[in-house]
Amino acid sequence: MASNDVGELKIESTNIKTAPGVSLDSHQQTLVGSVLDLFAGRPSLAKLALWKDDAVFTDPLTIAEGRKQYSAQWYGLQTAFSEIERLGHEVKSNGNPITMDLDTRYVIKGIGKEQKIHSLVEIYHEGGKITKVADKWDGKLPDSTISNAFRHLNSVTVPQMVSVPKNAEEDAKKGNQ
Repeated sequence: MASNDVGELKIESTNIKTAPGVSLDSHQQTLVGSVLDLFAGRPSLAKLALWKDDAVFTDPLTIAEGRKQYSAQWYGLQTAFSEIERLGHEVKSNGNPITMDLDTRYVIKGIGKEQKIHSLVEIYHEGGKITKVADKWDGKLPDSTISNAFRHLNSVTVPQMVSVPKNAEEDAKKGNQ
């Protein structure tokens, strides 16, 4: 995608907390800030342009492989939740993966149910781009044939239900930047 198709990169999460002894270079700060924005339900095509086309997003509910699948997962947060509040975060390591603890409060649209999730987030990167983000709730991902079958099914069905903007203009109409 050309940069004019995705719009200008505007990272909202700029105050990144790191554990003692951990420092991030400016590019790592951009990657972490963009991922924090995504978890806060603030996607944009410019933020997703930091991801490789064949990157992967995994959490206990999905295994999303490739741009179509992982983009829908991030835009889907706006569809599924009426409120998303970051309760806290701390970058634990600046290696590959960059690891961080993340605490988030979600309120499910329509039913108002509140859910707090503690995640260990791993951000894998190569050549300046994100190759994988693993969101491990309570530090774990499920690993059974049944749960993985449901996770793959979710990664295929969400893109059919969630509309991802085609360009920066559509993104802006959705209130994303």
